[in-house]
Amino acid sequence: MIAEHYKELVQFIKSADFSKAVMGGIAITVPIVLGIELGHFEVGLAIASGAFWSSPSNVSGSYRNKVYGILFSTALVMVVSFIGGHLSFEAWLIIPVLGVLAFAIAMISVYGFRASLISLCGLLALVLSFAHDPEELAIWQFALLIGVGGLWYLLLATLLYRINPRAQTEEFLYKAYWLTADFLETRGQLIGEQSNRKTLQAQLFTQQSELMELHSALREILIRRRKDSGQSIYSGKRLLVFTQLVEILETAVAHPVQYDKMDELFKTHPEYVQHFQTLIFEMSRQLQMIAAAGSDATQLPPNGKLNEYFSRLREEISTFGNESNNNEGYLMLQNLLEYQESQFKKIKEIKWLLGNPDTDSIEFIAGNVARRFIVRQDYDPRLLLRNLSFRSSIFKHSLRLSVTLMIGYALGTVFAFQNPYWILLTIIVIMRPSYGLTKTRSKDRIIGTLIGSAIATGVVFWIQDPYVYGALGVVTLVIAFAMLQKNYRASATFVTLSVIFIYAITQPDILTVIQYRIWDTLLGAGLSLMALLWLWPVWSFLEIRQNMENSVKANKDFLNEIALYYQRKGKMPTSCKIARKDAFLETSNLSAAFQRMAQEPPSKQKNLDKIYEMVELNHVFLSSLSSLSSYIQNHPTTSASEEF
Repeated sequence: MIAEHYKELVQFIKSADFSKAVMGGIAITVPIVLGIELGHFEVGLAIASGAFWSSPSNVSGSYRNKVYGILFSTALVMVVSFIGGHLSFEAWLIIPVLGVLAFAIAMISVYGFRASLISLCGLLALVLSFAHDPEELAIWQFALLIGVGGLWYLLLATLLYRINPRAQTEEFLYKAYWLTADFLETRGQLIGEQSNRKTLQAQLFTQQSELMELHSALREILIRRRKDSGQSIYSGKRLLVFTQLVEILETAVAHPVQYDKMDELFKTHPEYVQHFQTLIFEMSRQLQMIAAAGSDATQLPPNGKLNEYFSRLREEISTFGNESNNNEGYLMLQNLLEYQESQFKKIKEIKWLLGNPDTDSIEFIAGNVARRFIVRQDYDPRLLLRNLSFRSSIFKHSLRLSVTLMIGYALGTVFAFQNPYWILLTIIVIMRPSYGLTKTRSKDRIIGTLIGSAIATGVVFWIQDPYVYGALGVVTLVIAFAMLQKNYRASATFVTLSVIFIYAITQPDILTVIQYRIWDTLLGAGLSLMALLWLWPVWSFLEIRQNMENSVKANKDFLNEIALYYQRKGKMPTSCKIARKDAFLETSNLSAAFQRMAQEPPSKQKNLDKIYEMVELNHVFLSSLSSLSSYIQNHPTTSASEEF
């Protein structure tokens, strides 16, 4: 147990999230420390603010997209902080201006995930610009220094990338190995009669959706990396490894198990359950060992144990076929064995590629072919205009967010909260377009704030050293950044600790700060949840029909491509592979939409059982299509008839 936790800790410290968190801590701390040392604290604070406000846009993706994202976010926070610095009016005038600006910034999210994080940068700058004191720095000076902070953060991000350009690729591949291993293990657990089979099948659907989402991110990283930095042996081999991981998933989906018939067979021959599970679990374990090996070819697992398991099963199934009259059972076992052999072949291919083979023996994927698998983001300005409608979920979310921010600021001003902008900050980081995620983040934020406040109170009473507070503030901030994507509750705990420690340096009455911090969080979380319920709510039962239509259309396109492939024969065309990828992606989107619906209030879960049946049927249809394409690809077939 201790060894497992130690491995998790080491992997966490080696992760890109931790590296970015340390970099963020440096980007914020160094300007402030230098500012204090040189007697220009306000300058250092402005640069640190610019670095902090630009950091959310630094997410996974190609290096070029990261650079563009940070530059756009830097430009946005400069403009927003300049405008926000002039909002020194009466509350009745500030509130509508705040709403208009928040709505305009939030609408940037129509341009995709990275754009939504650039939008978050702008919203942070808008809210926190209320804390700027124009007596220390002129507003234009403050805005320029914010820009310097963004460029300072970009410099650090570039240095981090140059030091270890492969870190992101290796980390995402590590996740893909582990998640694929978990997926195979779950399929292994489903073999044999199970009392919790429905739970395991639901778990399998979730893992399948997570894998598809991870594949989309990894596909963009690998293909855009080749486009930005040119062809390299490393990138080419990792793209081929990724292709094998995708094939493992799609081959598994193409071979659904008839559990009722399998149960009948295994009742009379239970030894096959253990033997097949031993084989599957060993393949899962080998993928985990490949993940642990990373780029070290000497740590790759040998094939000996799996070869032994396959030899034993081949002999047993052959004996069963010769001695038994159960032809259906024999064919079932033989098909299951052939499926496992095809998966083993892919695992061996991965190990071969990672084992530094002769490059002349590797058939790399052409760049122009690989780029066809990437979905390009539409940046047409008309897209923004098309979304200015209540038919757009982004429009309704932006409107809901802006109104909630206005209400939060009004309540904070009327009831004389210490810092009303903390209420706004809570709303910004908690509120999401979906009810389920907002509810979860609200709960985690409140619990994290309470835990952090309790711990900070004990530390402040025990230690009265401002230097210790400063060190703890930086350390807890780094941990908060690192945990943000992994555990939001833990991240909220460390954010609270960091804020309280930093305030404790200058504020003698720290208990008042803690008290207001708790009230700010409770009010912000409460307003976010109420807004999701009552202000232009977007319920999944109203939108899942579109997801279903998209999935059915993608399956239809995949079927058409399979028909063309059957007629033409030969090697599977790229167009068929792209159609298969789109079908899997839309099926994943449909599953995600259903999961969001299941998290919503019971009154909004209309026809949940029927929709689940539709989602399940869609999975079955995709499995059948995958089986058909796999059969045509791996078996000789006759010419297409006129009736076909």
